[in-house]
Amino acid sequence: MANTFKNLALKIKAINLRYSQPHIEMSKGVKISLVALRIYLLFLVSLMVYKFILLLQ
Repeated sequence: MANTFKNLALKIKAINLRYSQPHIEMSKGVKISLVALRIYLLFLVSLMVYKFILLLQ
């Protein structure tokens, strides 16, 4: 059973190594929009955490 998990971990490492570098070129507009979406996501998560903390009090 441990051997199965070891093989699975090796497969996952191989997949992560293969896709560690992007294979497509992104324009500046795409990069900026992805950063904006990441900031928006962090903002939404922080609002959820804030709301959760308020509910606990």
